[in-house]
Amino acid sequence: MNNLIYKDESYQIIGKCMEVHNNLGAGFLEIVYKDALEYEFKKANIPYERENNTL
Repeated sequence: MNNLIYKDESYQIIGKCMEVHNNLGAGFLEIVYKDALEYEFKKANIPYERENNTL
């Protein structure tokens, strides 16, 4: 991981993902994790964009 361009940002994002996983555990539908990550990203002022589910 020494060659990452955005090392600090990557560390922060992965940390939020691990935090969600540790708090929720396994077994939920994907949407639950997406919503939880959205909440954590907003709380940490991490800019993000959700995928468009329109077919």
